[in-house]
Amino acid sequence: MVIDKLKSKVLQNLEEYAGPQIKDIPGELSIIPLKDSVVFPLTISPIKIEKKESIEAIDQAMGKNKIIGVVAFREGTQEHRPENLYTVGTAVLIHKMLKIPNQGIVLIVQGLQKISIKQLIQTEPFWKAVVETVPEDNALTQESEALMRNALAQIQKLISLVPYLPEELQMAASQVEDPLKLSYLIASLIRMKLSEKQEILELPDQVSKLKKSVSIMNREIELLELGSKIQSEVQGELDKSKKDFFLRQQLKAIQKELGDDDDGEAEYEELKKKIEDAHLPEEAHAEAVKELKRLKRMPPSSSEYHVIRTYLDWLVEIPWDISTEDNLDLQRARDILDEDHYDLVKIKDRIIEYLAVRKLKKDMKGPILCLIGPPGVGKTSLGKSIARALGRKFIRQSLGGMHDEAEIRGHRKTYIGAMPGKIIQSLKRAGTNNPVFILDEIDKVGQDFRGDPSSALLEVLDPEQNNTFMDHYLGLTFDLSKILFIATANSLETIQGPLRDRMEVLQLSGYSQEEKIHIAKKYLVPKQIAEHGLDPKKVSFNDEALKKIIASYTHESGVRNLEREIGSVCRKIAAKVASGYNRSIVVTAPKIKEYLGVERITREVAQRTSHAGVATGLAWTAAGGDILFIEATKMPGEKGLILTGQLGDVMQESAKTALSLIRTRAKQLGIDEDFVRKYDLHLHVPAGAIPKDGPSAGITMATALASLLLDQPVNKDVAMTGEITLSGLVLPIGGLKEKTLAAKRAGIKTLIIPKRNQKDIDEIDKDLRKGLKFIFVDTIDEVLSNALIKKPVRKKKH
Repeated sequence: MVIDKLKSKVLQNLEEYAGPQIKDIPGELSIIPLKDSVVFPLTISPIKIEKKESIEAIDQAMGKNKIIGVVAFREGTQEHRPENLYTVGTAVLIHKMLKIPNQGIVLIVQGLQKISIKQLIQTEPFWKAVVETVPEDNALTQESEALMRNALAQIQKLISLVPYLPEELQMAASQVEDPLKLSYLIASLIRMKLSEKQEILELPDQVSKLKKSVSIMNREIELLELGSKIQSEVQGELDKSKKDFFLRQQLKAIQKELGDDDDGEAEYEELKKKIEDAHLPEEAHAEAVKELKRLKRMPPSSSEYHVIRTYLDWLVEIPWDISTEDNLDLQRARDILDEDHYDLVKIKDRIIEYLAVRKLKKDMKGPILCLIGPPGVGKTSLGKSIARALGRKFIRQSLGGMHDEAEIRGHRKTYIGAMPGKIIQSLKRAGTNNPVFILDEIDKVGQDFRGDPSSALLEVLDPEQNNTFMDHYLGLTFDLSKILFIATANSLETIQGPLRDRMEVLQLSGYSQEEKIHIAKKYLVPKQIAEHGLDPKKVSFNDEALKKIIASYTHESGVRNLEREIGSVCRKIAAKVASGYNRSIVVTAPKIKEYLGVERITREVAQRTSHAGVATGLAWTAAGGDILFIEATKMPGEKGLILTGQLGDVMQESAKTALSLIRTRAKQLGIDEDFVRKYDLHLHVPAGAIPKDGPSAGITMATALASLLLDQPVNKDVAMTGEITLSGLVLPIGGLKEKTLAAKRAGIKTLIIPKRNQKDIDEIDKDLRKGLKFIFVDTIDEVLSNALIKKPVRKKKH
């Protein structure tokens, strides 16, 4: 503010400072370094001095000839060091010195002549140098006169546009007849960069100085005219009362016209650095550079600007080449898997095999595993353990209920709100390109008009294709082959055939009672005691209590409900402890009813099969194995066979096949051959609200019908499974282990199964087989002879 007022005063009183002409400039001068300003010869300028050493040099000069050298610091330098000075400056005569409290001093100086610093001979207490004057020609030529006239005309135009130039400038400039002095006058009063001012000072002749000064002045006029035009346009569009908004719009308009946005430039440089640091593949790098160039040409207000900016952010944040190093210690991996999960030997062995091969072949592709099993057996938690054993990051993506293919592949970036698919999003969150990736509930993927996610997963889960996975949003290929994909499902049947074919299927069966007790003691009880803030030294469950919970309060293949019931017991104990009870608590079987209430599960096999016409079958569901009662009854009539219980087509066909088989063998079995004409037969499968299907209940239906018609009950300790044919053959079935578990839970002692399933017995643990008798059959005759209770033969009285 002070400097601007002094400039105006200097222009009004140029003659006052004309002073005597100094002909002799000393060869040694005190040097005053200037920051952000240049003083020109033949001009009067105010300069502000704050440095203590510079003030000391000025005080000394005031006591002598009042002549000092002023030289500017180079642009961009911060340190007050001699090497940061330009070598060309101006020798000036001090006319006045004004002291400003707490702000240093202000000098009114007259530029005398251009000087060149030859050698710095003193740095303390102030700078002093040997200088050489640089003579400059100021003779008026035809070219310089033409330039002067042009300059004077432009000065008049500039004054009408610019607010910071005083009106006295035009009068002062019109009185100047020296072209050199006019060029310096223009340079000293018009806004320009420090480097441009220094360039004008260093130029060797008056014509080049005048051309440069006039050129910069023309540029300033163009900018001012453009600013005035933009201001008028913006002001006409906006409400004058919204000052802040107007200013922002004005700024945007200026930046748009000039293409000179400091924030935009900084953002451009930041993105450019991120692209270089991201180590993108060649294809991705080329795409990023292309989009960055487009971004630079766009104004920030453009809608596409933000689309490109978001796209570039995704490109640089995806882990293209960031991998975690696998821990290939096989024993450590096995210890971790054993620590986290009981049993599951096959799956643990498969992971150890993968590690072993990985140890021998560094560039092997990740396997695609699919864990099939009922709920609660630890499929998802097993994935976490595998990630921990390998030392990799863990990602879980639920596919249940997913209908849109774009959730896998992403949307094209031209759509509003477009994003990459879940695969790329998850990799970005993980920060590595080789995590353990759980695709949970892959059997529950849906499809509708938006596409089929299962079809999109074909590429993701194909080891031959996923190294060039194409996400629609990125429009670039990404290598997924380093990822260890693990899919989980409850049922294999609902997974599409081509997708199922791409995965290595590993079956997880349900747990027996003994296995559940072991899991509860080792994992579930300690976990629930800790989660409820109890002291493990004072709270414990004995085996009988756990057996009671398993048998009477849960009905499952896994251990999820078991953990929930253990948690319920712990909450009851926590309430007791919080009320002040401080003794040790041992949870026993008799106490379970006190904690959990009445028993929810009761064994009803003996009751249900106590009369003829009821047989116990074994079924497999997505939730594991279960027992199934087949009930048959007869009544007078000619309607034939009635089927109820929400039976599927296959199961209805099995019932008809069983009836036809019994009819063809009626005489052989000792059944009245006219029973079809005399009776209506009704076959019912209880739990009618639950849909049922499958062929494995065929021999059970045939047995129920034979039991009814022969009036011979089925042995209450016997359960059976197998598909029946019209010729009486018993065909193999699946899910034998799950069915065996269900039988043992229900208290069954004898299992009748197809002879062709004898080979599957080895897959059932010995502990599970203990106490069970397996009868292997080929025909329905063998089934009936082992299942039906024969009536005692009464002796005839003689």
